[in-house]
Amino acid sequence: MGATNGHIETFVELIRRASTELPADVVEALEEGRQVEESGKLASIALDTILNNVEMARDDSAPICQDTGTPVVWIHHPVGVSTRELKKEFEAAVREATARKYLRPNAVNTLTGGNTGDGAGRGIPFVHFEEWDEPRLEVKMILKGGGSENVGTQYKLPDSRLGAGRDLEGVRRAVLDAVVEAQGKGCAPGILGICVGGDRVSAFEESKRQILRPLKDTNPISELAELEKRLLDEGNQLGVGPMGFGGKTTLLGVKIGVLDRLPACYFVTVTYMCWASRKAGVSIDEGGEVTWLS
Repeated sequence: MGATNGHIETFVELIRRASTELPADVVEALEEGRQVEESGKLASIALDTILNNVEMARDDSAPICQDTGTPVVWIHHPVGVSTRELKKEFEAAVREATARKYLRPNAVNTLTGGNTGDGAGRGIPFVHFEEWDEPRLEVKMILKGGGSENVGTQYKLPDSRLGAGRDLEGVRRAVLDAVVEAQGKGCAPGILGICVGGDRVSAFEESKRQILRPLKDTNPISELAELEKRLLDEGNQLGVGPMGFGGKTTLLGVKIGVLDRLPACYFVTVTYMCWASRKAGVSIDEGGEVTWLS
């Protein structure tokens, strides 16, 4: 696999799946939330509407949300594969997916305010490459909506306002503050991808990577596994609820990663993903055979 061999159509299908088919674990979490909300209340009505929307989008192969988001992509590739060509192919796939209406033309020139018209632009899609020893490509993607991106945030500890020191208790205080500050504006119930440590750039990338994790997996670092569970429980006790209407379902999941840091820095970085946690993955072997990843 020394050069790419025409992956555009596979990438288009990857985008279609992410845009129109909500992952089964997210649907299950939404259904579990619906079961705990009181019938007839705004929270339960909101979740009913969300679940109906999910079903319609899947049946019609239509975008789950009108904000189809920024494609954020991680590509693992064998030695010798041209990352430049892979990036060109993915950009072409974004343009084709936009033409087929799996994506909305979302890319806007920041200086002029003009829309590029084809869904791609400077930094869109945002593609990360990592070389590995496997003889295959693995591509994983999230579609990151702008509303939820607006309520993502980054804290530097210590934070005297929160009484948050440079420890996991400080991390807990910062994350719960982020949920309170969002107040449903990121289209709750949400999923939090968190990075503890790193620098301002690497931390945001790692926090987004956490969104790829299955909702019911267990963090291999025991203290982070415990903190994820506690934050999910406490976040759902805040009363924000679906779309900020109040209720018991504010968060669907909390996933925490950790990076090493400089002595002077201790960042807590929170990526907020809305209930439309759109993600998909694909593996492409040496012969071009495609395996879709859950």
